[in-house]
Amino acid sequence: MQMITIQSDAIFQALADETRLRIIRLKIVMGDESCLCELVDSLLEPSYKLSRHLKILRQAGLLSSQKEGRWVYHRLVTKPAYLEQLYATVQALPDSNGIYHADLKRFRDRLRLREGGRCQVGIQSEAFKTEAG
Repeated sequence: MQMITIQSDAIFQALADETRLRIIRLKIVMGDESCLCELVDSLLEPSYKLSRHLKILRQAGLLSSQKEGRWVYHRLVTKPAYLEQLYATVQALPDSNGIYHADLKRFRDRLRLREGGRCQVGIQSEAFKTEAG
C-alpha cells in the first residue's frame, strides 16, 4: 500500500458533495469494508457515479481499496489521528431528511447477502428499490 500525502483542501473538497458524505457516513457507522455493488444497492445510485466518487475519496486520502478477485473493497483510512475527529464530526451531522438512516438500513440489508463475509452476488438494485419504495 502506498502512502498518500493528505492535503486539507482535498479532504474538504471531497466532503463537499452529498453523495460522498453519504458514502463516508456509511463507512463510519458500519466500520466495515464494502464493494461497489454493495454501495450501489445501499445508496441507490448508478455504479459509474459511485465509482467516480470513490476515486475522489481515495485521492483525498479518506478511503483505501483492495482488490480481491472480481471485487474491490473500500475502507476508511483512519490514520493520521485527526481523521478520527473528522469522522466524528461527519457522523454528528444532522439527518434532517432521513437519507442517512435509509442508506444505513439498505446497507445492513445488503450485507446480509454476503457469503463468508464477502460479496458474492453483484448489484441487486431493483430488489432494494422495491424494498425502499
